[in-house]
Amino acid sequence: MRPRRLGALSGILASLALVATTVPASSEIGARAVACSVDYNVTDWGGGFTARVTINNLGDAVSGWSLGFAFPGNQRVTLPGWSANWSQSGANVTATNLDWNRTLASGGSTEIGFNATYSGANSPPTSFTLNGTACTGRNAGPTVTMTQPATGSTYPAGTAIPLAATAADADGSVDRVEFYAGSTLISTDTSSPYTGSWTNAPAGNHVLVARAYDNQSAFTNSTPVDVTVTPNTGPSVIAEPSAVNVPEGGTATVAVRLSAQPSASVTVSTARTTGDTDLTVQSGASRTFTTSNWNTPQTVTLAAAEDADSANGTATFTASATGQTSATINATEADNDQSDYVERFMALYDKIKDPANGYFSSHNPPIPYHSVETLIVEAPDYGHVTTSEAFSYWIWLEAQYGQVTEDWSRFNTAWTSMETHIIPTAADQPSNAGYNPADPATYAPEEDLPNDYPVALDANVTPGNDPLASELQSTYGTRDIYGMHWLLDVDNRYGYGRRGDGTGSPSYINTFQRGPQESVWETVPHPSWESFNDGSTNGFLPLFVDDAQYARQWRYTNAPDADARAVQAAYWALQWSTSQGNQSQISGTLTKAAKMGDYLRYSMYDKYFKKIGNCVGPSTCPAGNGKDSAHYLLSWYYAWGGATDGGWAWRIGSSPAHFGYQNPLAAYALANVPALRPQSPSAVTDWNTSLDRQLEFYRWLQSSEGGIAGGATNSWNGRYDTPPSGTPTFYGMFYDWQPVYHDPPSNRWFGMQAWSMERIAELYNQTGNAEAKALLDKWVPWAMDNTTVNPAQGTWSIPDNLTWTGQPDTWNPQTPGANNGLHVTVSTHGQDVGITAALAKTLMHYASESGDTEARDMSKDLLDAMWAAPNQDDKGISVTESRGDYDRFDDQVYVPSGFTGTMANGDTINSQSTFIGLRSWYRQDEAWPKVESYLNDGDAPTFRYHRFWAQADLAMALAEYGRLFG
Repeated sequence: MRPRRLGALSGILASLALVATTVPASSEIGARAVACSVDYNVTDWGGGFTARVTINNLGDAVSGWSLGFAFPGNQRVTLPGWSANWSQSGANVTATNLDWNRTLASGGSTEIGFNATYSGANSPPTSFTLNGTACTGRNAGPTVTMTQPATGSTYPAGTAIPLAATAADADGSVDRVEFYAGSTLISTDTSSPYTGSWTNAPAGNHVLVARAYDNQSAFTNSTPVDVTVTPNTGPSVIAEPSAVNVPEGGTATVAVRLSAQPSASVTVSTARTTGDTDLTVQSGASRTFTTSNWNTPQTVTLAAAEDADSANGTATFTASATGQTSATINATEADNDQSDYVERFMALYDKIKDPANGYFSSHNPPIPYHSVETLIVEAPDYGHVTTSEAFSYWIWLEAQYGQVTEDWSRFNTAWTSMETHIIPTAADQPSNAGYNPADPATYAPEEDLPNDYPVALDANVTPGNDPLASELQSTYGTRDIYGMHWLLDVDNRYGYGRRGDGTGSPSYINTFQRGPQESVWETVPHPSWESFNDGSTNGFLPLFVDDAQYARQWRYTNAPDADARAVQAAYWALQWSTSQGNQSQISGTLTKAAKMGDYLRYSMYDKYFKKIGNCVGPSTCPAGNGKDSAHYLLSWYYAWGGATDGGWAWRIGSSPAHFGYQNPLAAYALANVPALRPQSPSAVTDWNTSLDRQLEFYRWLQSSEGGIAGGATNSWNGRYDTPPSGTPTFYGMFYDWQPVYHDPPSNRWFGMQAWSMERIAELYNQTGNAEAKALLDKWVPWAMDNTTVNPAQGTWSIPDNLTWTGQPDTWNPQTPGANNGLHVTVSTHGQDVGITAALAKTLMHYASESGDTEARDMSKDLLDAMWAAPNQDDKGISVTESRGDYDRFDDQVYVPSGFTGTMANGDTINSQSTFIGLRSWYRQDEAWPKVESYLNDGDAPTFRYHRFWAQADLAMALAEYGRLFG
C-alpha cells in the first residue's frame, strides 16, 4: 500500500494553485487555407538541446492545429515538452495544440518547445507541416559549431584566446556570428570564416558560446565550450594589489616587481590604458629591475584629482615591459563625498554587531534574531525566533562589509552559520533514501478557512513525476535537500527541542498550515520533527490532516525568496571581492551558493508536479512528466519531509507565485556567472528560462500607474478548482490579486513592491536589461509621486497599504497587453525603516544606470531623513509604531472539537484556545503590561522595534549610496 505521507500539507501558508489539462486537437483540425512559416531555434549543450519552435500563421485563422516534422538524425524529444501535446514515432514528431493556444489568428503565432537528446550531428529539421500543409516560409534557423577553442582548453592570463566557428543556413544566409563569455559579448564576425579573439580574459573558469544569426533574425547557440584562464607563470610583471581605491585628491600605491630573474635589466613602464583621466600615475611610471633586485618591490603611486562630481571614476593601468607579460591594475577613485555614508554604514554595522544590543544569539556561530525585542507578532510570532529571511540579510550585510573593508571572513562565517543552523542536516532529514520521484506526495486539498481543517488525504489523485531528484542525487551524491527551512525557534522558547529532545536549540518549528485565511493570530506553532511528545496522542497532525494512519515524521518548508536573496548576496560578494582581487577568499562559499540555487529549482514546480496551464480538477489535471510541471517562477514555497524511522519521504513544490518573491538578479547570476553556475546538467537552462519568465511576469502584472499586481496560481483555491469566468492567465496560470494569503491581502503591503523592484533595479544596474528598465521607467515615478521626505526634520512618508482594482490582460508574449483596466491606489502611508531603505536602494540603482538625478536625490534624502537625530537610538534607527492589531492577542484559535492536548510548556490546546492561551509565557515579557492595558480598553501600545533585516537593509543602503555616488 502506498505510504500515507502526512506532511504533504507543509507550506509557509497552505496556498492557492491550479494545473493544466490538455485537449486533443485532432477533432478540431479544419480544412481551411493554410500558409505558415516556422522558426526553429536551438540552444545546444552537447548531447542535448532545447528547441524553441514558433509557428507563424500566414493564412486564414486556424482553430485547432497539428505541427509535423522529421528529425534528420537520431534526436529524441524528452517528453512531454511544453505548450503543446508532443509525440514522436521514429524520426517523425507531432505537436498538437493545447486548449489555450488552439486558435491561431491570421498573422498570429505561438511558441512551443521541448528538450531533446542526440548523438552525432544535431542538424535541424528540413521541413514542417501545419495541418498537413507544408510551411514553405519555414525558417529552421542556422547551424553553428564552435571550433576554437576546444572545450577544456587552458590559457595563461594575458594570452589572446582564439575564437572560431562554422555556421550555415539551409534556407537563407548567415548574417553574423557572435561570441559570448557567459552573457558578455566578446567578439562579432559577419563573414566566413567566423573568427575573433578574446583579449585580457581574467583568470578563472569561463563558458564560451558562439551564436549564429540568419538573415531572418533566427539564431542558434553552439554547444558551450569550457576554458580555464590561469595566472601567468612565465616571465611577467607582478603588481600588488591588482585593484586599489584611490582617494579623491589623494594617492594610493602599488608594488611592482618581476616574477622571475631576467637575463638583463628590465624597465617596467606603468601607464593608464583606459578610463577616467582624473586617475593618473603620480610617480614610478618607469621602474628598472636588475638581475639582482628583480624580486624587490618598487612603488608606483597613483593619484586621483579633486573634482566637482560625486562619481567614483575608474581606470585601468598597465605595467608592461619587453619580454614580460603585463600586469593590469584596476583603480577606483574613492570620491571624498562618499565618506559620510560609508561612515554611517560602519556606525550602524557596529551597533548591529555589538553583543550588548542583542541582535544575535550566543550560539557558535551566532544566529540573528528576528528582532531585538521579544514581544513582536508578525510572520514570526515571537522576536527571538528567526527566519531564513534574517539569515539571507545577514549574509548580504557581511558581503557589504567585505566591499567596504576587504575583510571577507565575516561573509564566510554568516554562510557557515546558515549551513549549521537553518539548513537541516542529514540527521534532521532521515529517510530521504525512501523517496520515490515517480510518486512524490499524497494529494491533500487546501481549504478556505482554518475551521475547514483537518482535511483528508486522497491517494486516488495521481501526482506528476519529480524531474529534479535523480539529477540532484547524481550531482551531489545525496538525496538530502540543501535549502533553508523558513522558521527557527532560536532559544527553544516553545520547548520542542531538536529532533524531539525537548531541550536542544535552535529548534525547527512551523506555524501556517491551514489555508489562505489563517493569519499569524490563528496559528498553532508546532515542531517540524513530529515525535508525538507534545500536542495530542498523535502530536499536532490531527489539526491539519484527518487520517487513520498517523506516523511520526519530519517536514521542512523553504521560503524561496530567502534562498534567492542569499544567492543575490553571493553575486555581489563575487563582484566586489573580484574587484579587490580577493575572490579566492570566498570561492568555497560561492560553490555553496550555486548548490543552493540548484535546489531552489523545486520552487519552480506545481505543488504536486501537475502540468502547468489551464486545468481544473485534481483527478483530471494531467500528471506532469519532465519539465512540463515547471512554471519557472519562484513560488511561495517548496517543502519536503518523511518518516522519522525511515521508509518513506515526500516532496512538493508550490502552485502560487507572488511577484514579490521573484528575483531576476539571482536567476541571472545562476544562469550566466560561471562561479555561481549550479552543477546539475539542466540547471543553467532552467535558470535562463526562469529569468525570461520572471521578467515577463512583472510585465504582465504592471498596472497602469506602475505598481505591480499580485501574481498567479496553477491550482485555484489550492485544490484545482475552476476559477471565475474571465480570469486572465499567464502561460495558463490564473491571475490572483492576493496570491497565497488573505488576512491581510498578500499584495496590500507596499513592502513587496520595494523588495522586489530593488532586484529589478540591480539587474538593470548590472546588465542594462531593457525589460528591467521599461518596468522601472514606469514604477519609479509612481513610487516617487507617492513619497514625501523632509531630511532636515527627519520625517518621510512612503506608501504602506495599497488598493487594487481591475485585472491584467491575458498574457500574450508576442503582443503584451497595456493593462488599461488594472489600477492601484495608495490607501495609507507609513515610515517602515526597512522598506524605506529598500525603496532608497531601488532608486539609487536605477539612477546609477539611467542617470535619473531626481531618483538619486530622493534616495539620498530618504537616507538622510532616517539618519536624522529623532530616529537615532543606541541600537540603531527606529520610529514609533502603534500596534492596534495587538487587540488580537485574545483572538480564538480554531481547534477541532475532538482535539485536546498540550503545548510543550503545558498550555492547554482545545476548542477554547486563544493566541495568548497557547503562549502564556508572553505574560512574563517586560512589554506585556502595555498590551494588557490595551486589552483592557486602554490605548494601542507603541514600540520602537529593531528588526534585524530592517537594520541590515538600511546599513547596506548607506554603503551602497556611498559606493554608487558618494
